[in-house]
Amino acid sequence: MDPIRKNPSRKECEDSIKRILMTEVLENGKNSHFKSAKDFMSYFESLYPPGDSLNKQVQRAIKSLDMPKDENGFFIINKTGAQMDEDREIGKMLRTTQATPMSLSECDTLFLKTDRKYKDYLVTLIEESETFRGKYVTIVNSTEGLIFYTENKTNLETLINSLI
Repeated sequence: MDPIRKNPSRKECEDSIKRILMTEVLENGKNSHFKSAKDFMSYFESLYPPGDSLNKQVQRAIKSLDMPKDENGFFIINKTGAQMDEDREIGKMLRTTQATPMSLSECDTLFLKTDRKYKDYLVTLIEESETFRGKYVTIVNSTEGLIFYTENKTNLETLINSLI
């Protein structure tokens, strides 16, 4: 005699949905199959008796997970709604500021040992200096001084030495 299988709890549905979506993302790079509770029903109906109560339980689990959707309406498993909002704002600012990634691997570093008390002021002066403009890519404030990333270490070093 086949034992009667009862419907899964909402938590069991949530766990299964997360597992399904994580598998989808790991196998395909993103979710391109699951947009709504009905898209999960064939999985749940293969394990539990089909019916309205099972459908409602899966819908409750989807609602409880509160997963955001991508621009095509597919669930996103690995981000919250708040993270999606943050990502949209970051993307907007990256476009607004015309940001472009730049590798520092082609840059040389130059360490300038300085007195700890005046490092912050020195950075401000250098950042605002017309003389230093274009001589470095970025400055990193470190414990004992400043680290410059530059595309022309010799020019930067000569400039600094001329001012010392």
